[in-house]
Amino acid sequence: MRRWIKEFVKICAEALPVTEPVYEFGSLQVPGQEDFADLRPIFAGMEYVGCDMREGPGVDRVLNLHNIDLPSETAGTVLLLDTLEHVEFVRRAVEEAYRILKPNGMLVVSSVMKFPIHAYPYDYWRFTPEAFKSLLRPFDFSFAGFAGNERFPHTVVGIGFKGPVPQEQMNDFVMRFEDWKKRWRRPPSKVWKALVKLVTHPLSLDVYKKFRRN
Repeated sequence: MRRWIKEFVKICAEALPVTEPVYEFGSLQVPGQEDFADLRPIFAGMEYVGCDMREGPGVDRVLNLHNIDLPSETAGTVLLLDTLEHVEFVRRAVEEAYRILKPNGMLVVSSVMKFPIHAYPYDYWRFTPEAFKSLLRPFDFSFAGFAGNERFPHTVVGIGFKGPVPQEQMNDFVMRFEDWKKRWRRPPSKVWKALVKLVTHPLSLDVYKKFRRN
């Protein structure tokens, strides 16, 4: 969990119509992320289900995004935070997220673009804002944005609504998002380096350093 993603989720929770139960896919708290990666306090008082493909801290249910073992229209809100890059069949995963959402449900999604390979357990994809727009096309209303350099952002985010969104709430969200985008145009170097070390295999890190020097 990256600090700016946690802030983005908080903006969504405060500005947009969140309904329960909240299902987070990719909720496993990897070593070094315990407690910090727990988003339950942001959705205090709501039913919250942490899901991942394997058991561990933060995981309430083991579920596969390619074929989610839940009835249709089960979830009020679905979170896919820095998870899609690890999913082999991305469109299938988003289709499944759409299927399990209730009418007027919301999907919140984020992923990396400018970031080293980090295998938990596999790392397949990098996304542009246009890619998120394409993935969110089935939703009645969607939003895609980014943080970082416009030509090479470090982060891409998106929201899909299975139904209409009150314009006043959307305006509030956009205002908060633009402030978030400005503040996280360039993540603090110490935070960025710590994250890279946390998620990257040592061999991959050596390759990345050589690439940066060239």
